[in-house]
Amino acid sequence: MAVTITTSAQHHEAARVDLLVVPAGPDGPIGEAKALRRELQGDLEGVARASGFQGRPGQTVVIPASGRIAAKAVLLVGVGDPAALTLDGLRRAGATLAKASAKVKKVATTLLDATPKGVSAEAAGQALAEGILLGAYQFLDFKSKGTPNALERVAVLGAGADAKRGVTRGSAVAGAVAWARDLINVPADSKSPEEFVAAARRLLTGTGVTVRVWDERKLADERMGGLIGVGQGSARPPRFMKITYSPVGRARGHVAFVGKGVVFDSGGLSLKPAGGMETMKTDMSGAAAVVAAMSVLKRLGVETRVTAYVPLVENMPGGRAIRPGDVLSMRSGTTVEVLNTDAEGRLILADALALAVEDGVDAIVDLATLTGACVVALGEKVAGLMGNDDGWSGQVRAAADRAGEPVWPLPLPAEYRKFLDSETADLRNIATVNFGGALTAGIFLEQFVGDRPWVHLDIAGPSRASGDDGYLLKGGTGFGVRTLIEVAEDFSAPAAKAAPARRRPAPRKGARR
Repeated sequence: MAVTITTSAQHHEAARVDLLVVPAGPDGPIGEAKALRRELQGDLEGVARASGFQGRPGQTVVIPASGRIAAKAVLLVGVGDPAALTLDGLRRAGATLAKASAKVKKVATTLLDATPKGVSAEAAGQALAEGILLGAYQFLDFKSKGTPNALERVAVLGAGADAKRGVTRGSAVAGAVAWARDLINVPADSKSPEEFVAAARRLLTGTGVTVRVWDERKLADERMGGLIGVGQGSARPPRFMKITYSPVGRARGHVAFVGKGVVFDSGGLSLKPAGGMETMKTDMSGAAAVVAAMSVLKRLGVETRVTAYVPLVENMPGGRAIRPGDVLSMRSGTTVEVLNTDAEGRLILADALALAVEDGVDAIVDLATLTGACVVALGEKVAGLMGNDDGWSGQVRAAADRAGEPVWPLPLPAEYRKFLDSETADLRNIATVNFGGALTAGIFLEQFVGDRPWVHLDIAGPSRASGDDGYLLKGGTGFGVRTLIEVAEDFSAPAAKAAPARRRPAPRKGARR
């Protein structure tokens, strides 16, 4: 990432930078920056008044320093009522700093003076760093006349040891999110399953994880019928990645991350309309988030063992594509009648979930851009959370809250299970009713998690931003990276659930029964 964040004990008056950025509320500058009232005399109040600056969140105003302090100019960043400021508000203030400073090279800031009450210095430092770096994010790889931000360095003033640790951690986390955003934003023709694997390998080299990759022949040997079935219509064959992180010393438990990796989703033979395909290069957002999170676990000293399961496939309407009515035999031995080839994500996730269960993990969380129904229910900002264990669901939701990534619990009504009954196979991949699509998709996945505590995050809404909003920029957001890191860092193995009767994996190979 182009911007480097440092910490400094330097006083704001002595910071020789292009821009000194300070927090302000309705009553003016906050914290140490209150002294600017004296140092800038009438300039501060006059310029703020003339510009209509009232200290509201996201508002900014630049005031020339006129030689009275070492900085060339002062930027007031509105944070609203200091008593009502949240950690995410501080993150957004960092993003405002980044955007307002895009034409200068060196910035110093006292924004940590606005740390909300009850929030640790480390958490504040992390949030500020994340906001600055994610707010400065750009994706210009395919712009012939793109203009990169000029900002190179931000010094966080008044940061003690705890805040410094937070800034370091926030920089690492934001770097992982930026990698996920980059891969999500890359056009589909440049990220086949094989190319995704290559990009992931480059990222993960030297990060303390082991990586295993299964090609199409190995997938057949391993009875990954869902993955093979969805991928057989594409000229670009599927892949499967298994990434393992083991901490030094005794692990506090073993958690599985599962990420949907459809590098492009045409809908298969159940073809999407043209408009529905425009953003389908982002249908691998769950996979990108999982890989990105795995890349920083060692750096952050995570004490939990984490295994990532990443199925990668392209869903295309080729001559070998699965047809509505075809039956797939999944790794678990369950057979699935495919009645809509555009409900493909659940098919590849089913194989990955079954493998995680076989590996005996303590708990599972999957991320998937799974259903448009979840976007209808919760909009573009909030992910749906479904699970089979209240304690584990609460643990994941708490992690998402700490990360500032909104999720909302949705039910998995037992009475809806009958809507997935098939005339031909054990299950059908779409429900027999037109309502509750996010819920029935979750219930489908639930059939493959056995006795493992499991949470499903439907990120179809927040995985992509339709416009700029604070530290979220139009395009791929990298949603879920920060939540997964929080899950791994604070993991507590939930109690095992009572094991239901399960079918034994079928010995046959291939996609069809």
